[in-house]
Amino acid sequence: MELFKRNKVATAVLVMLAAVGIGAWVWQLMNGLTVTGMSNGVSWGTYIIMFMFFVGLSAGGLIVASSASVFHIKAFKKVALPAIILSTVCICLAGMFVLIDLGGIQRVWRIVTGPNPASPLVWDMAVITLYLIINILYLYFMRKGAERAVTIVSRFALPTAVLVHSVTAWIFGLQIAKEGWFTAILAPIFVASAMDSGLALLLIVLAVLNGTGRFETPKELFASLAGLLATCIAIDAYFIGCELLTMGYPGASGAETLAIMTSGATAPFFWFEVIGGLLIPFLVLVFAKNRQKTGLVVGASVLVVLGVLCKRIWLLLTSFATLNIEGAPGVMGADGWSLLGLYAPTLVEIAIVVGVISVGALGFMALASKLLVPVAETEKAKARAAAGSDLDFDPQVA
Repeated sequence: MELFKRNKVATAVLVMLAAVGIGAWVWQLMNGLTVTGMSNGVSWGTYIIMFMFFVGLSAGGLIVASSASVFHIKAFKKVALPAIILSTVCICLAGMFVLIDLGGIQRVWRIVTGPNPASPLVWDMAVITLYLIINILYLYFMRKGAERAVTIVSRFALPTAVLVHSVTAWIFGLQIAKEGWFTAILAPIFVASAMDSGLALLLIVLAVLNGTGRFETPKELFASLAGLLATCIAIDAYFIGCELLTMGYPGASGAETLAIMTSGATAPFFWFEVIGGLLIPFLVLVFAKNRQKTGLVVGASVLVVLGVLCKRIWLLLTSFATLNIEGAPGVMGADGWSLLGLYAPTLVEIAIVVGVISVGALGFMALASKLLVPVAETEKAKARAAAGSDLDFDPQVA
């Protein structure tokens, strides 16, 4: 495990954070979800936010990799392997957050033995499982160098990647009781934000791998992916603009929710996403000369990822700000009877989230060490191939 040996301090920190997270999760299992900031007024919190976030992050890698075969974009094949590794890790983390949010994980088997076919949660469980299987098959066939098998898997990977984000959106969009979620275009919004956040994370990871010498991404391809990110940002902004227009038009029913988003409790997250996560990155990446500068691309990508995280926060919590109960006394909250949804993550939730992300980072390092060929070895292999000693060697799948 070369990456672990070369990054001993980072590995030690990640292991420590993962251990703290596991301990916090055990504490939650022992005491129930009362150790979180959730209540009967705000039944979903940080875990579901991170679930939505990581489902989206997993999209960029799989879509880039599958596009190489589906749309015959040969340049994307050069980054297909790290893209699939990243996608696999992110979808695993998304699944972990769902299980953590369930609370009584010992009863999770009941989902399999007694599923409700009409429930979008069941749809999501099925499509995420399929998504993970496709990622694993993708990694296996790429490692074996089975190009035909990779092409076949990619035909299923692309629509599944779109479907997994659509189903996740339908979990919220089909709830008529929540004004901020009940919208016809929530699925396109989810897919668009998944594309830009997933692609942004892929660019960050590729830049890090380039710096460690573990993998080399051609500058032209890096700039091309940055250009694609700018396009995805514009599409994401367009869908959000459509939704805001629909909510804020005179006489529309979404005025109250829009007010909470723009000037209420979730306004800081909304405006950071609009300005920091969409406007600034687009203005940076829309110019070709900026896309040639790795630092600017990485900085813009970090803003995009943080912006989409903020979107997940305001999207979830805005609809909980006002409870669906009219008249006194309301529902019982931490401070007594309340008509407002009050939520803030506790230290237990934060520790668990950091622990899960640390496990994901360790998982990515392990897979990258196992599957990615270091640049130095790749150069040696090319030299041998040029000399005729290993003409059939493919350094990307070795």
